[in-house]
Amino acid sequence: MRLAVLLGGSSEERGVSLASGCEVAAALRSRGHDVIAVDAAGGALSVEEERSVLDSGIGRAEIPMHTPRRAAALPESWVVGRVPALRDAEVVFLALHGGAGEDGTVQTILEVAGIVYTGSGPLGCALAMDKDLTKRLLRDAGVATPEWITGRAPGEEVVARLGLPVIVKPASGGSSVRLTLARSVGEVNAAAELAEAGGDPVLYESYVEGREFTVGVLGREALPVVEIEPARELFDFDCKYEPGMARETAPARIPDGTAQMLQSAALEVHRVLRLEHFSRVDFLMDEGGGAWCLEANALPGLTANSLLPKAAAAAGIEFPELCERICIMGRDAGPRRRAGTGSEP
Repeated sequence: MRLAVLLGGSSEERGVSLASGCEVAAALRSRGHDVIAVDAAGGALSVEEERSVLDSGIGRAEIPMHTPRRAAALPESWVVGRVPALRDAEVVFLALHGGAGEDGTVQTILEVAGIVYTGSGPLGCALAMDKDLTKRLLRDAGVATPEWITGRAPGEEVVARLGLPVIVKPASGGSSVRLTLARSVGEVNAAAELAEAGGDPVLYESYVEGREFTVGVLGREALPVVEIEPARELFDFDCKYEPGMARETAPARIPDGTAQMLQSAALEVHRVLRLEHFSRVDFLMDEGGGAWCLEANALPGLTANSLLPKAAAAAGIEFPELCERICIMGRDAGPRRRAGTGSEP
C-alpha cells in the first residue's frame, strides 16, 4: 500500500507522537509498503530525519520554528490541506497524540477532504479526549470510574468531597502531562493551576490505591491484559517513556476470571465511546478486587516502550503486523466514512 504516517503536531505530546510515528513508518516499510512520514506541524520528513527522531528518544519536543524548511509552526489543517503525500496516500496512519490530532479535529478535516485514515472517527476521539464526558458516559453505562469534579473549585471543597490524596489533571490530554497527586489543600490548589496552564479545564479525581492494568483493543477483540508497576507512586510521563522506570508484565499474572473481567470492561468502554480500529483502556484494581476505569486512549502510544504493542506481542502479533492490521482496518473503513454513515456498529 501507499501510506502516509501523520505524526508530530503542536500538542504537548508532540515528542511522543514523533517517536510513535517514526516507529510506525519503519515497521510498515519492513512489511513492504511505500511510506512517507509527515509532521503535522511542518511537513514531510526525510528518512534521515526519521532516524534522528528515533535516535534521540522521547522528550517534550518543541514545535519546529524558524528553520529553513519550516518558517513557522503550521496548524494541522494547513498540512492536511497542502501536503500532496496525504492526498495521494491510500491510507493515512494517524500517530498523533493529544490536541487537535486526538480530539476529533484532524479526523474531521480528513473526512471533509475525502482522505482515508486509521483509528477512531471524530465523535469517538472527542468523547475519549474529554475526560469529563468519558466518565459521565461510563457511569451511565454501569462502568465503575472514580468520583470526580470538573472545573476549578476551592481546595477545601475538593478535599471535602473527594478526600486526600486526590488526582489533579487536565480534563483533556494524555501521557500524564500536568498530572499531580495532591496530598494537602495547598497542593490541590497549586496542582489546579498547573493543570489549567495549557488552557484545559481542571479535573479532580478520587485516588484509588491498587494495582494498575491496561487493556488494548484491536478490531473487535481485547488483547491480553498488561500490568503496570511504576518505579514511582504514579505512572507519570517519565515512567511511561523512560526505559527502566516501570515494569510492565504482558500478559498480567492474574486469574483468568480477573483478566476476562477487565477485557470485557475494556470492550464495553470501547463500544460506549464509539471507538474504532484500536484503543487502550486503563484501570486500577482496589484491594477488594473492584476495577475502576480511569480513561480510554483513542490513539495510544506506539513507541518501542508503549503498552499496546506489548499487549499485541503477548497475543503473538509483532509490531509490524500490528501496524499493518490497523492500516487495513482504516482502508476498509474508507468507503463507509466517505458515505458519511458514521462509526462502526
